[in-house]
Amino acid sequence: MIRRLLTVVDPDSAAQLRRMLVGLVLCAVLQGLAFVLLVPLLRELLSDGGLSGALPWFGALAAVAAGYAVVYWDSTLCGYRAGAGLARTLYHRLGDHVASLPLGWFTAERTGRLTQLTAKGVIDVMGVPAHLLRPIVTAFVTPLVVVALMFLFDWRLALAALAGLPLAALAHRVTGRVVARNDHAHDAASAEAGGRVIEFARAQPVLRAFRRTVHGYQALDDALVAQRATGRRLLLTAVPGFAAFVVSVQLAFTVVLLAGTVLALGGSVGAPELIALLVLAARFVEPLIVAADLAAAVRIADNALSRVEAVLATEPLPEPDSPVEPADPDDTSVELDGVAFGYDPARPVLDGVSLRVPSRTMTALVGPSGSGKTTVTRLVARFFDTDAGRVLVGGTDVRELGTEALMSRISLVFQDVYLFDATIAENIRLARPDATEEEFCRAARLAGVDEIAARLPDGWDSRVGEGGTTLSGGERQRVSIARALLKDAPIVLLDEATAALDPENEKIVQDALAALAGDRTLLVIAHRLQTIASADRIAVLEDGAIAELGTHDELLARGGRYARFWAERSRAGGWRLAAASAATD
Repeated sequence: MIRRLLTVVDPDSAAQLRRMLVGLVLCAVLQGLAFVLLVPLLRELLSDGGLSGALPWFGALAAVAAGYAVVYWDSTLCGYRAGAGLARTLYHRLGDHVASLPLGWFTAERTGRLTQLTAKGVIDVMGVPAHLLRPIVTAFVTPLVVVALMFLFDWRLALAALAGLPLAALAHRVTGRVVARNDHAHDAASAEAGGRVIEFARAQPVLRAFRRTVHGYQALDDALVAQRATGRRLLLTAVPGFAAFVVSVQLAFTVVLLAGTVLALGGSVGAPELIALLVLAARFVEPLIVAADLAAAVRIADNALSRVEAVLATEPLPEPDSPVEPADPDDTSVELDGVAFGYDPARPVLDGVSLRVPSRTMTALVGPSGSGKTTVTRLVARFFDTDAGRVLVGGTDVRELGTEALMSRISLVFQDVYLFDATIAENIRLARPDATEEEFCRAARLAGVDEIAARLPDGWDSRVGEGGTTLSGGERQRVSIARALLKDAPIVLLDEATAALDPENEKIVQDALAALAGDRTLLVIAHRLQTIASADRIAVLEDGAIAELGTHDELLARGGRYARFWAERSRAGGWRLAAASAATD
């Protein structure tokens, strides 16, 4: 594990870690030497030599203790510095690396695991140099020094001290493996439970509307039960191994005690020397028991480090060495050329899709759920790379543009809007922090956010809460549209931004979308009839392919899939709730 730690820390922290390791080993050797010096010291005190004969040994013990104190102080400071440097480095490396990963990597499961890793995993890893290495090194080096020096006094008692160590080593190894395996399961369950807690908090309006707060939310209940079960299993598997380790260490001490008693009764070892050696054996046992208590913590930290390494080993999408600029700066077209893609290689979502969205036009994507509409927009934004074919923006392959250049040309407006726990103004300015006040006010006015700010007590400085929870869904969508307007990117991807809005918010958002469409290229996933009919072209996706392509009137005239879709939507749009009255006698 030490070698792995050295590969993830910065050079300064690595130097501190190496210095600390040298200091820890030296401390453990000095501690073992101090324990061994107790043997001649006690032997002299309990023999005819008395205090005068013990003074030289007192002097030697004092010198060793002084050296131990100096090394202990330095290694402790190095340990804390190495731990703090390790945490800082891991957070920076994780942050930088995660920022380079494609947006498609951030599934709900991975986000939950990443949250668990940054909140707890990094702290576990940081604890290794700061808290765990010292007792671990002491637990193994000090007894080895003690046993080695015991051979100088009585080889028989030294061999007796080694009697229980093979069993202790076996118990330590087996327990560590079991704990490591169960810790993985517990970490996954904890990440799931954390995600469900957040989901439960955000879903309160729906849960309360359907009276699900009293009886509980089954998904959250199941996640918490699973977390408790895995935590319990982790604890129960660690206890037997810990007990076996302690018993084996105590067995070694018992063997030394019995062997010493037999030797003393036989006259091979004097009483003063036996007492001194038993004191030494007792000091041999203590650090080993401490090691047993820390074995599980070390395994958990090792697992956390493995998870950190797994994230850092995730390859970002390849970036071009020399990004290519579009030949025509005014070309804001979007094109899919023979695109094939699947989240699961065995189940392709898109198969040979070719579609061109000309500059400064709006193309609507319609089709049943699972037809690949959202996947098309994600490929344009390069959440993923295609399995086959090309995605072009401005006539240039997005893989040759590079992520930064691509993102500067695209604004994303999705149905699920996330706002940061900041002010309304800060959430809008996130799109372009250097925008002028005039540009900011225009974007906010077109998206209808000025009306929201006007009725809030703190105006533009009103905080929206984590995820924008203090605003309604329509208000969050309006802030998202304002972002897109302020960014002023030439290409806008919209994933049905008005699907779940009330009529008032829908009207405001539709007007904002009309402002967006003025001189931009729009690719819209649409279900609302008004959005679809206003598109320059409509692409109908079905089974991962373009089934129909044309204008609204052209597709209606064909009487195909789109015509049936339009008829069904039109009938649904005419539905009304009628009050029924029952006649009574």
